[in-house]
Amino acid sequence: MPDSERSKAKSPQSLSGLFPFLRPYRLQIGLALVFLLLAAASTLAFPVALKSLIDQGFVADDPGQQLMNLREHFAALFAVGAALGLFSAARFYMVTWLGERVTADLRSAVYAHVVQQSPEFFETTQTGEVISRLTTDTTLVQTVVGSSLSMGLRNTVMGVGALAMLVVTNPAVMAQVLGMLVLVVLPSLYFGRRVRKLSRASQDRVADTSAIAAEVLNAMPVVQSYVQEQREAARFHDATEAAFETARKRTRIRSVLVGFIITATFAALLWGLYQGTQSVIEGRITAGHLGQTVVFVIILISSVAVLSEVYGDLLRAAGATERLMELLATRSPVAEVPHPVALPTVQGGSSVSFEGVTFHYPSRPNTAALRRLSLCIKPGETIALVGPSGAGKSTVLQLLLRYYDSRSGRITIDGVDLRQASLKALRQRIGIVPQDSVIFSTSAMENIRYGRPDAPEAEVIAAARAAHAHDFISALPEGYQSFLGERGVRLSGGQRQRVSIARAILKNPPLLLLDEATSALDSESERMVQAALEAAMQGRTTIVVAHRLATVQRADRIVVLDAGELVEQGTHTELMARSGLYARLASMQFGLHPDEAGA
Repeated sequence: MPDSERSKAKSPQSLSGLFPFLRPYRLQIGLALVFLLLAAASTLAFPVALKSLIDQGFVADDPGQQLMNLREHFAALFAVGAALGLFSAARFYMVTWLGERVTADLRSAVYAHVVQQSPEFFETTQTGEVISRLTTDTTLVQTVVGSSLSMGLRNTVMGVGALAMLVVTNPAVMAQVLGMLVLVVLPSLYFGRRVRKLSRASQDRVADTSAIAAEVLNAMPVVQSYVQEQREAARFHDATEAAFETARKRTRIRSVLVGFIITATFAALLWGLYQGTQSVIEGRITAGHLGQTVVFVIILISSVAVLSEVYGDLLRAAGATERLMELLATRSPVAEVPHPVALPTVQGGSSVSFEGVTFHYPSRPNTAALRRLSLCIKPGETIALVGPSGAGKSTVLQLLLRYYDSRSGRITIDGVDLRQASLKALRQRIGIVPQDSVIFSTSAMENIRYGRPDAPEAEVIAAARAAHAHDFISALPEGYQSFLGERGVRLSGGQRQRVSIARAILKNPPLLLLDEATSALDSESERMVQAALEAAMQGRTTIVVAHRLATVQRADRIVVLDAGELVEQGTHTELMARSGLYARLASMQFGLHPDEAGA
């Protein structure tokens, strides 16, 4: 980004990104502005009422009349105060409501946008940074929309009104004061630029700490097993100190800016006040006029002081808004097509075809994960993908789910190019049991229902029985309503895998993807789950990524990948007889001689 654009992005103009979120609430904004103007007008009416009290409240010679005059003037002052209180309360409610509402909408919009991004986004963006933007940055925006912006507008109106009254009542004096105030603006612009840069840097450092915390807290067993608690605590401490140091620099510059503005403004207005006292002594204005001037000066000074504070908040919020708009501007390379082709209704599983597919991961653009892969899978067929680590087995599954798009070639499901199908319809047609089972922080019932939230309880239990998960779920304190803990910490690895299998069975898709689905199970559990998986495979197409011989042998066809290329395919017996890569893998991984494995 050019320096000019970068400077612009870090100015309060960045807040213009909030306009789409403010537009739906034009009525509430209008009411807030009305109440704001009325509150400011009430404040400006106070000095006028005070002047009337001083100049007219004591003019009557009769003590009784004088008392009545005073009562009338104090009643007018009370009316001004009551109006100020009423309008201020209404303004406070409206702007606070707007701040909460807009922040909630912004937070929801950013989160909804992030969860639609392809895995490529998460290869380059840390989860902790996204969380920081959803929390810290949106809180800064809330402060501005729900408080600072209103305070800034109100004090601008009051400051301009007070200045206008001072100019009208003392034009000669205020001309001198205004000339002095112009000199205040020039240094303020310099300090403001420094504050803008440090505000963005401070928010970036806070995001760094969030990223470290999210990464480490999600890997605590590894951290503790390697006795790295102190090292990770020190790393977080260093990041926190860096954030503090940046914030300290920003605060120091901002303090100098606030102090300079208030001191310079106060000095200029004191000069005007001094000139006013000279006018009273010389008889050119009344004492009430001087009292009115004093109050207007106080209003103007306080308004400038508040505006200097608000300006700092605006700069911080501008940086936060810029970061949030960056997230919202991110476009996933895997996008929904405007006019998707409908996937046909199928019976007996989906057909899948890879036609000369070459693919590079965005993070590894010089290394092909798949090279000219051509593979046809018939409806209802079970295919096992085998090969050494990095051969491209899991990549096949990720391309089928359209987490990424291939660089060349095409992939079809039931005759429709994946890039022409609706993402939702495509992924609803596929069930997956990943190697690392994902368990959400909710009940066992809701975890199994994840693919079909409206599934009846009886079907959930039937799926759990099929996955041999019913017995251990029923043994939990609250059965299917038991909370499974964050990432399923209350379950063993094998139990988590069976819940994941039950989830896929309940979804009942025509295409089932099993990515090392039995890797976390002991021998006894594997036998139970293997039987459940065989029942789940009936009547649907299944693609299995597995190393275990028991799973591979039952496949209709075994496809062997090496360095992203298809090197062999056939049945277990056929591949063992060829003594190729599959036979070598079988002998290494399962401790079998090729002749024994083929028997």
